[in-house]
Amino acid sequence: MYTKFRQQIANLPTGHGIVLGFVVLVLLSVFVAAASGYYVLAGIPAILLVIYLAIVDFKPLYWLLIACIPISTEIQLPNGLGTDLPTEPLIVGLMLLFGLFMLRNLKQLSTDLLRHPLTLLLLLHLAWLATTTITSDLFIVSLKFLLAKLWYVVTFFLLSAYLLRNDADFRKFFWIFFWPFIMMVSIIVVRHALLGFSFQGIHSIMHPFQRNHVNYAAALTLFFPFMVLMLLRYRQWSWQWVVLAGSSLLVLAAIYLSFTRAAYIALVIAGGTYFIVRWRLMKYALIGAGIAALVGIVYIVQDNTYLDFAPNYDRTISHERFDNLIEATYKMEDISTMERVYRWVAAGHMAPERPLLGWGPGNFINFYKPFAVTSFQTYVSDNPEQSGIHSYFFMTLVEQGLPGLLIFLALLVVFFLRAENLYHALAAYPERQSIALTALLSMTIITAFLLINDLIETDKVGSFFFINLALLINQDLFLQRQK
Repeated sequence: MYTKFRQQIANLPTGHGIVLGFVVLVLLSVFVAAASGYYVLAGIPAILLVIYLAIVDFKPLYWLLIACIPISTEIQLPNGLGTDLPTEPLIVGLMLLFGLFMLRNLKQLSTDLLRHPLTLLLLLHLAWLATTTITSDLFIVSLKFLLAKLWYVVTFFLLSAYLLRNDADFRKFFWIFFWPFIMMVSIIVVRHALLGFSFQGIHSIMHPFQRNHVNYAAALTLFFPFMVLMLLRYRQWSWQWVVLAGSSLLVLAAIYLSFTRAAYIALVIAGGTYFIVRWRLMKYALIGAGIAALVGIVYIVQDNTYLDFAPNYDRTISHERFDNLIEATYKMEDISTMERVYRWVAAGHMAPERPLLGWGPGNFINFYKPFAVTSFQTYVSDNPEQSGIHSYFFMTLVEQGLPGLLIFLALLVVFFLRAENLYHALAAYPERQSIALTALLSMTIITAFLLINDLIETDKVGSFFFINLALLINQDLFLQRQK
């Protein structure tokens, strides 16, 4: 009987044996799960199926990752660790799969992407990150930071550059992200409505999609240019136009109701950036921003002027009304703003101690307390949540030294200058021009948030930082091929 069974299996058409084996595995998993009470075992076939499909073709797994970004949730693990599910396992898996794909197809892959100035600056950023990891006082902490950065770069930059090469790819990316994104926004807005759209209520309705209202506002704002510029592509009153017009109004309302000052400012800056690009003023705008930053730093540091801005400990509190918060912000009595200043002052004292190599990636939180100035202390300065410095630029300076900050600034400057040139050079290719402008405005918003937040290491913001880089480079490479 066994011999006859083997012959029947052997006579099955090609591929049917795999299907039969999978069916048997499903039945066994369900039986074992039911018998043992460990129902998670019933999911093993699904996991193996995803792995098999990913090895055969990783593209569907990439699209699954894009769809999961808006609805991913942060999970706390033992020993103070955390992860984002289901995105982080997908990011790591895609990094490994695409790495193997590149090794197998090395001769067929174009080197144009790797030779692009923005890619070279990004690789230099990674190389310096690795250097400061080696010299870090807490090597394991810095190594974890470096590995996380590596899988973001491979998956969201290199893989996105490989898959998002034309307008059809971009549209597919947009719509796959859009539907779960708008679902997430709708759920949070409805929850907020049930609380009367109160300022206090915004803090309690984010779970499981967002860590807090600032991350939520950043996710809304950085995708808003994608929606508006995609809206302009469709014929008026087509179903796509109606959906996008309504959704854009919903997202704009959600941004307002997020009660996040950084989001309001970022939108205004993005609007101004559009006209700066139209009028070819980017070079002057960047020079002006650089001069303003240097003058501000000199003013603050000279004669310890920064001490004049120390808050009143008893009056620096959190607020239950948004209008009170706005008033407290310019009076330097808002606890959120002044706790940021407390950490920035500590960063200002840390940076001169190690100006070349910094304290090591991910290490600000472990070393800043002795450098803090007590006159800037607030009620939340104990920092039980172990939150960071709340400025990506300060974080880079402290953790990677002055060279690390200059490399990162160079990456941004080249991006913005290149984006302006591409916007005008792609005038004969309106769809490509729209993609370049979308990446530029989205990156503008991310950069504005990075001034007072450190969000690149989060999946909902960091993913778009690298995707925007990939989108812009692909438009540049397209234009070079046309010449």
